[in-house]
Amino acid sequence: MAKKKVAAEEIVDNTEEIKKEYGKARRKFQKAPLLTKKERKALGIGRDEGRASAKYLRVPASKAKLVLDLIRGKGLEEAYGIVKFTPRAASEYIMKLLESAEANAVNNFELDKEKLYVAEAYAGQGTTLKRLMPNARGSASRIRKRTSHITVVLKERA
Repeated sequence: MAKKKVAAEEIVDNTEEIKKEYGKARRKFQKAPLLTKKERKALGIGRDEGRASAKYLRVPASKAKLVLDLIRGKGLEEAYGIVKFTPRAASEYIMKLLESAEANAVNNFELDKEKLYVAEAYAGQGTTLKRLMPNARGSASRIRKRTSHITVVLKERA
């Protein structure tokens, strides 16, 4: 699919039409159509959320997902409480991401802190660091130290 260049004035004139098209494409393919940064800004896409992500964290994605599943869909204050008292290594990273996403939502987009909730929270697998550990009889076994990329998105409840 070729990327179509459109002037910013055209976008502002056809805003409602493009938003409908964008929604249809997003539902159909589960990813945004090819829009430039300028086009996304003119449409106001992404202005209703606070997003934070961290890459190459030294915690496996499978273990981070256990904590993320607990907070998905919860209010911000409740999510803070859950993460604070969950005894997992990923909790420390997720707490920082929640704070960062909150700051992004409140400072950049003037969203109300009281209405924020965790709309999306997901972890993907990062690179794996490979190490060797000596074994018996001069052999060695491989140790895989896994990393993850974690993203948290906060939105405002209606």
